[in-house]
Amino acid sequence: MTTFRAFRADTSGESVDRSVVEMSTDDLAGDGALVEVHWSSVNYKDGLASTPTGRVARFSPMVPGVDLAGVLLEDAGDIAAGTEIIVHGYDLGVNRHGGFAQFATVPHEWIVPLPAGLSTREAMILGTAGYTAALSVIALVDHGLKPSDGNILVTGATGGVGSTAVSMMAKLGYNVVASTGKPDESSFLTDLGASEIIDRSVLAEAGKPLQGMQWAGAIDCVGGVPLANVLAQTNYGGAVAASGLTAGNGLPTTVLPFILRGVALYGIDSVQTPLERRRLVWQRIASDLKPAGLDTIGRDIGLDDLDEVLTGILAGQAVGRAVVDLKRS
Repeated sequence: MTTFRAFRADTSGESVDRSVVEMSTDDLAGDGALVEVHWSSVNYKDGLASTPTGRVARFSPMVPGVDLAGVLLEDAGDIAAGTEIIVHGYDLGVNRHGGFAQFATVPHEWIVPLPAGLSTREAMILGTAGYTAALSVIALVDHGLKPSDGNILVTGATGGVGSTAVSMMAKLGYNVVASTGKPDESSFLTDLGASEIIDRSVLAEAGKPLQGMQWAGAIDCVGGVPLANVLAQTNYGGAVAASGLTAGNGLPTTVLPFILRGVALYGIDSVQTPLERRRLVWQRIASDLKPAGLDTIGRDIGLDDLDEVLTGILAGQAVGRAVVDLKRS
């Protein structure tokens, strides 16, 4: 038995106690391989999982953290002990203890070997958010969109998915327009490769079902009314990849963008992606999709910082990616 530090959320009714506690490997699920966690990262879903109103956590007390990267301490199928690995999504940090701890157990079929070209820290700067961004970018590229087709809009651009998508699309040569409610972060977005910044208020009010065409494609991280406006403004034959709901889970649109302009709407799910595709996407992330400005996107924190950071991400204050260093004492 090994003891270790973990950040745990204990919800009861409408209250929650979030704190750093000591746990042991005996507290972990016994149906997976043991991992020494070196890095994790903070996602909006982690904020939801650590509050009683989020309706994400399936049990309590629980260690949140839907991402982790570290070293496998025992063989897991075809992956040998000692291999650096990535795990994200599935039930991690939702229905079993997650990545905000120095050790975790994970089912063999969830494990992705760390691809060459990425460190474990870089993998967690990216994490679920970067993986979601990569799926979104791949959807637009596979749709056939080329840099010469026109502007690509990214909504929620200062968040984890949005900021990574800005960097990935810019690296591939696309002209990226970033939508944000944080005008003070314009330099952050231009450093990532955005060529133009627009205020999110431009998309916040309900508009006509068809509007002037402005975007060859879009990566939408917010949902709601902004997504409806983006669809109404997308060029003929364009495409939108949707992955978020911070502006609401409704979609007040009509069929007109689809049947009159041939716009395609791609739903992006990063949680249940089959393992084979997951490994292939991570290979892309480590090579042609690897953002140039990872250090711009990521900032290191410790377990003791998590309570404040989780509160901030739910309040819409996140900029880039908070990366949890589990090796800190």
